[in-house]
Amino acid sequence: MAQAFLRNPFEKFLAYLLLCGLGFIMIFPFFYMFISSVKPHAEIVQFPPALLPQASWLWSNYAEVLKIVPIGTQLLNSAMVTVCVTLGWVITSVLAGYAFARIPFPGANTLFSMYLGTLMVPFAVLLVPMYLLMSWLGWVDKLAALIIPWLFSAYGTFLLRQAFLGLPKELEEAALIDGANRWGALFRIYVPLVYPAIATLATISFLYSWNSFTWPLVVISNKELKVVTQGLMDLQALYGGTRLDLVMAGSVMAVMPTLMVYLAAQRYFIEGVASSGMGGR
Repeated sequence: MAQAFLRNPFEKFLAYLLLCGLGFIMIFPFFYMFISSVKPHAEIVQFPPALLPQASWLWSNYAEVLKIVPIGTQLLNSAMVTVCVTLGWVITSVLAGYAFARIPFPGANTLFSMYLGTLMVPFAVLLVPMYLLMSWLGWVDKLAALIIPWLFSAYGTFLLRQAFLGLPKELEEAALIDGANRWGALFRIYVPLVYPAIATLATISFLYSWNSFTWPLVVISNKELKVVTQGLMDLQALYGGTRLDLVMAGSVMAVMPTLMVYLAAQRYFIEGVASSGMGGR
């Protein structure tokens, strides 16, 4: 039925037309945000609204944002935190996923179930205990509080475990017979075969960490250590009702890194979800 559907030119045209329409609906908010970032505030709030700037394109809005809020420093802080958290997710999830998938030990299934159970705990429940722990460790107002508690991921462990379970055990057995140890079998054989799942996890981790807001708002108050989501909040508080052009310009600078990462990794993201979601047992 699917092949007949694809061979029908008219139905194929309708399918592409529908997909283009859905794609336009998804892209338009980003396009409008960018266009609004180079308009004066008066043109953004006018009615009826104009799609493109009527006078000139105000690229100076971006420079003005950098003067008002230290968003450049905040972008660097967000980049540092995001890279560290992403590496932590990938490394710990690869090791834990391989251990749960390929190394039998007493209580493995029970421990894995308990670990997955942490996904059902709302973050609001953990907020106060985590803050008290950061205060006891002396990490309040330090980037370590944004990195170290988030180096481990139950979701990432589940994703990589499913990916490893989808690979035949004979590969590992052949490697062990040839003289390789567990580390060699993992990093030389299994890891290259689960690159799509790893890329998926890295993409999700990047987006999650970059867009994190509640935890940085609670644990970071030093202006020099704030991340970009806090900078957008400060910008909104200062000019949310009077200078929407500056708010939009700051939003564009905050969104662009995540958009570029997703566009670059979308093929691996789709492959990873398809393979790891259906290949596990």
